[in-house]
Amino acid sequence: MEQKTEKQRLVSLDVLRGLTIAGMILVNNGHGPSTFAPLQHSLWNGLSIADVVFPFFLFMVGISTYISLRKYRFCRSAPVGKKILKRTILILLIGWGIYWFEGCCAGDFLPFGHLRIPGVLQRIALCYGIVSVIAITVSHKVIPWIIGGLLVAYALILSIGNGYDCHGSNVLAVVDRYLFGASHLYHKSPVDPEGVLGIIPSVAHTLLGFWCGKLIMESKELRDKMLHLMLFGFVLMMGGLLLNYGIPFNKRIWSPSFVLFTCGTASCLLAFLMYVIDEKGSKRWTPFFVSFGMNPLFLYVFSELLSIIFHDFGIGNVIYTGIAAVIADAFLASLVYAVVFVMICWLVSYPLFKRKIYIKI
Repeated sequence: MEQKTEKQRLVSLDVLRGLTIAGMILVNNGHGPSTFAPLQHSLWNGLSIADVVFPFFLFMVGISTYISLRKYRFCRSAPVGKKILKRTILILLIGWGIYWFEGCCAGDFLPFGHLRIPGVLQRIALCYGIVSVIAITVSHKVIPWIIGGLLVAYALILSIGNGYDCHGSNVLAVVDRYLFGASHLYHKSPVDPEGVLGIIPSVAHTLLGFWCGKLIMESKELRDKMLHLMLFGFVLMMGGLLLNYGIPFNKRIWSPSFVLFTCGTASCLLAFLMYVIDEKGSKRWTPFFVSFGMNPLFLYVFSELLSIIFHDFGIGNVIYTGIAAVIADAFLASLVYAVVFVMICWLVSYPLFKRKIYIKI
């Protein structure tokens, strides 16, 4: 049997990235009065299926960052620095552009007085930028120590600053209000889930993905890649589960236990997908997810803009009403609507994939 080497493209990476993007779109687009339970985020402490999709994507950002910078041998240079800075700024601007577009569709063409400053893309941008700078400026041997230091420091901040309370006195909320003002924050919770201090554990999260990228690329044999990912993931999962007894899982504050468990789960899932897809060759079902995985950022932005249009112009209500006329159960109707929305996005992603059109920044 021919040995698989690192030079061969791992379809499992594209599948997991696509699965994550499709999951993010699904979770963000429940509709109607009753959202299907698995598509709901935990109100505070806890962990739902919806809570893991964004962490999985941030984990994949870490892996992609390793693979991308490996081409430059992690050397500092003007072109590499320019590339990192350009990509970071562009993603930040796209994130703010989505919020501006939302205001425009609502009739406010200059929504800058209440434009939300933190956000999903903003966090992705900052984590990518910070992790990239770390990758080209420090020895990779110290990265596990950086991860540990960030998580310990963040745990201390949470413990002394009411960080586990869903209240305006939470240090995360206090810092965000001081820096941005309440009008520029998430309004559905006292604590902005993408606030400033949450960048600390999110960088550690992305660095864990970066380390998994290192495990993948430095292992020549496919079975070694799978074994290393599975063992690493298992250790992280167990660490997260044990830590959960004192530091509960919480996506909104991106708690250290949440970081460890979700990264561990992503690592184990990736190892499993490698076995099924790359080792056993089961690929007939993969094009759907690969099509999402080849243009992840573009499709996420497209889905956000489409969701705003559907909401503000009543298109979503028309589609949901049609679904609800056939499906009486409001929870199931919400799920079907979310699936239909994902399929609309797939109608955009699949032709791009077939034509090998990859939209990158």
